[in-house]
Amino acid sequence: MSDTPPIEGLVSAYRKIRDAISAAEEAHEAQVADLKAKLELVGAELLSFCNEKGLDSVKTSSGTVSRRINTRYWTTDWESTYQFVLDHEAPFLLEKRIHNANMAQYLEANPDALPPGLQIDRKYIIQVRKPTTK
Repeated sequence: MSDTPPIEGLVSAYRKIRDAISAAEEAHEAQVADLKAKLELVGAELLSFCNEKGLDSVKTSSGTVSRRINTRYWTTDWESTYQFVLDHEAPFLLEKRIHNANMAQYLEANPDALPPGLQIDRKYIIQVRKPTTK
């Protein structure tokens, strides 16, 4: 006789562990959100202090605060941005990644048109669902 539990036991164990993980994540979600809100308030006070004093860094016995500029770029017109990238031969302005769902759809419609260098990783995974109730 095998030491492996029957499939029913494995499915039950899988669901119990997954549910325990979800419960733990939910329990800590509110606590983490509260801590992040407090951190943001303290950070805003530190930034206000640096702004008022015109300081880019402050050294204390508890640590050093540095004020820096964080810049983000985005577009509201992707068609024009793509054309700009093509016109100026500037593909380095975009991040290098493939949209998985769009590539899957493209390959389904064009099975003989593989982009050069395309790598595909497929593997089986399992998914366990709750039993349906009738």
